[in-house]
Amino acid sequence: FSADGKNEIKLNGRAVSLSNLRKLTANLIDVCGQNEHQSLAEVSNHLKVIDFYARRDEEEILAKIEQNYAQFRRIKDNLNEIGDAKTRARSLDVYKYELAEIESAKIIEGEEDELVATRKKYLGSGKIADALSLAQNELSGDERGVDICSALKSVQKALRSIVSYDEKFVEWADRIDSAMIECEDILESVSDELDNLEFSPSDLDKIERRLEKIRQITRKYGDYNAVMEYKEELIRKIDEVENADELYEKYMKQKRALVDVLYQDCLTLSQIRKNLSAELAQSVVKELSELGMGNSIFESRFSPFPTKEECEDKLRADGLDEVEFYLSPNAGQPPKPLIKIISGGELSRLMLALKVVSSGVDDIPTVIFDEIDTGISGKVGQEVAKKLARLSKNRQLLCVTHLPQIASMSDTHLYICKIVKNEQTYTDVVTLDESQVIEEIARLSGSKDISNQSSQNAHQLRMWSKDYKKSL
Repeated sequence: FSADGKNEIKLNGRAVSLSNLRKLTANLIDVCGQNEHQSLAEVSNHLKVIDFYARRDEEEILAKIEQNYAQFRRIKDNLNEIGDAKTRARSLDVYKYELAEIESAKIIEGEEDELVATRKKYLGSGKIADALSLAQNELSGDERGVDICSALKSVQKALRSIVSYDEKFVEWADRIDSAMIECEDILESVSDELDNLEFSPSDLDKIERRLEKIRQITRKYGDYNAVMEYKEELIRKIDEVENADELYEKYMKQKRALVDVLYQDCLTLSQIRKNLSAELAQSVVKELSELGMGNSIFESRFSPFPTKEECEDKLRADGLDEVEFYLSPNAGQPPKPLIKIISGGELSRLMLALKVVSSGVDDIPTVIFDEIDTGISGKVGQEVAKKLARLSKNRQLLCVTHLPQIASMSDTHLYICKIVKNEQTYTDVVTLDESQVIEEIARLSGSKDISNQSSQNAHQLRMWSKDYKKSL
């Protein structure tokens, strides 16, 4: 990041794109954002949670489904392009008209440039004729009978008469000889050009009409290469439409075969999901019990799996499953849809539980929790802090928090603040020593300026946190 706001991304010294960086860091850092727990309020995200937990078991079958689904979509597009008999007949007329239009134009690569150059000469024919006539007269002789070629011969004769006095006169005479050859060649070329300089209005009219024809085609279909490519495409489309029945059956056969394969693979994927979602639910309930929700019931309820006849319109790149989380946070209550009953604090704890459980199936070394303590306080805050401490035994945790229970559990405490210097606002990050940590915990508790016991209470909370970490 540079001071002017620009930035560049390099990986091992080589520039890479943001998408490549994102793919790499997905295996290095897991970010649980400030509002990420709100994603659980969307039913469409529940299947993603299960897939994240089961990704190692699903990886191979899911990749196969994605590949076959992409082919399935292409075949459906091809079938839609073929259309019904009336649509095909209309399309065939259009294709044949456009092909005839292109073929009748008979455009040639580079022809337009040549015609433009020729037209330019035609338009300047008068000026060209005058200039060439003047050149011819000067080279072949004017009205006094003096011409450049004769003059050069005289010069050459004079030089050769003195070559015995100095060798450089030989060189000059030879150069004059070369100039004479050039002059004679130019004179011949100019004379031939004048003899062939025949421009007529009809010729210019032909050029204009031809240019208009070429430009009519290129305006409609693109440059020469684009026209040729479109011509080949038209030939292919005409062939497809004229053989539509056979082609339609071919695509239908391919589609039916793909649907069979996709349906079986989706069934396999669904069974993997159901098995692991049950395992996920048991682990989440265990974690929730340690987060002050000891009587919780958590379930993943799958919608009835469609039949093969129903599946075609429901197929997706991630299969056929639809799932919704159900939760009962209190004893004696039946599980209900998560999105209808869960509170903000419960959402935060559920997200933390899911993160803890999923961390057991990945090797991501760093997890960032950005204010996951939303809606949490008191005893529950202590349980969350203990959970984070246990999670940090096997990976690095970075927590942004305003909860004193979580702040007290830190191994290193960084205080983030805004400062004003020279009428400019800056963000500063300061590493706190132990006494400063205790003062900050007291400030977070809200009693620093109210009670004389605030620092003592903060110290006790800090000691409790250290003792708990030693017990792990």
